[in-house]
Amino acid sequence: MSKSSAQYSHYPQHHPHDHGRPYQRRPAAAAAAIPLPATDDAYTIVHAGKQVRFGPVVFWIVVGTVVLLGLWSAATATYFAFRDDVLTRLIARQAEMQYAYEDRIAELRAKVDRTTSRQLLDQEQFDQKLDQILKRQTALESRATALGAMPDVTGSIPRSAPQRSDTNQGATQGTPKPSPISDTVIFVAPPDREARLESRAPTVAAPQVNQFAKNQGFDNVLIRLTTSLDQVERRQMAALSAVEEGMDSRMRRMRGVVSDLGLNLASLEAAVPRSAMGGPFVPIKLTANAGPFEKQLYRINTTRAEMDRLNRTLALVPYRKPVIGEVEFTSGFGVRSDPFLGRPAMHTGLDFRAATGDPVRVTANGKVVSAGWSGGYGRMIEVDHGNGLSTRYGHLSEINVRVGEIVKIGQVVGLVGSTGRSTGPHLHYETRIDGEAVDPQKFLRAGVRLSAG
Repeated sequence: MSKSSAQYSHYPQHHPHDHGRPYQRRPAAAAAAIPLPATDDAYTIVHAGKQVRFGPVVFWIVVGTVVLLGLWSAATATYFAFRDDVLTRLIARQAEMQYAYEDRIAELRAKVDRTTSRQLLDQEQFDQKLDQILKRQTALESRATALGAMPDVTGSIPRSAPQRSDTNQGATQGTPKPSPISDTVIFVAPPDREARLESRAPTVAAPQVNQFAKNQGFDNVLIRLTTSLDQVERRQMAALSAVEEGMDSRMRRMRGVVSDLGLNLASLEAAVPRSAMGGPFVPIKLTANAGPFEKQLYRINTTRAEMDRLNRTLALVPYRKPVIGEVEFTSGFGVRSDPFLGRPAMHTGLDFRAATGDPVRVTANGKVVSAGWSGGYGRMIEVDHGNGLSTRYGHLSEINVRVGEIVKIGQVVGLVGSTGRSTGPHLHYETRIDGEAVDPQKFLRAGVRLSAG
């Protein structure tokens, strides 16, 4: 920076080496091209060959500003240095702001933790509910399997639908089985006995086990699944109750039949031949945490075992028809007019109307004790059923069994004829207890009563 005076601005500058040389005036044009210095005072800043000129007003403004800033900084530093309370308040304010931020951050973090905990709890509850539904579905499926595999009241496994080959074979043989000749009347369970889990439309396994229930949609699915499982369980319980009621009703009828016939049930059971069976004795146990379904199934199995025993016992009681088709009697049991002599006489059996050659079937399990010609009976078969019970089949045209042969219910033992003291083809059928003839209709009515179930 330099300061120049205006009084030297009109005189040319002389170099020291110019002494002794004649002075030459420059042309006016050249003198006019040389810039003249300003007439007022100015300050010049030279840097890198460049000059910046400041007027005195601007210069002192800049200097004053710098001085004021310095004085303000010094005063402020001195004030803060000697006034600890101000500095403390500033520090406290900064600390308070920092604590406020930290509290806010902690609050947000706690909110996030609560939200996460709530989500985890909801997920855990959802998983627990889903696990309970899966377990319940498995239990209901096992119950449905138990219902489907449950034997009928006769103790036999339900037969599948006959195949076409079996149907054709039966038609070829042409030997229909008379309806009352069957072992017992099979109880038909309600159609919903075969209840299955038809609630799989909204399948239980569709939601992932670990999937979080983010909205109420999953809760609605669980509610629908639970409702569907409740319906299936009610149907299963209803089917089980129907089976139990049917078994109890049949058990009462079977005991009533034995009582009405005046037979001793214990004696009949003792006369039942023992089949080849065995194995260790394993008592039936019902778990302490068994539910209503398990308890009812336990009662049904116990009743079914007793019913099996009664069925085997009643297999020795001749309450079935010896011929097929509609029953039509030509002569009943008791006093009648003798067809040959025309005098009153005792008729010890029932005469069934039939055609020559019609099959005659045994009405209960037993052993053939007589098979041949027997006076007025003509060709006659007598079967001993045990416990003093026996049946006779007279006037046969043909005998198909031998003495000592074991016969089963419904087995054809001969053919209808008119041998012996007979006026035409028919079957003379007798029922005897301890050798004494009794009315066979009493046993036939018992069979009708059992068939009513």
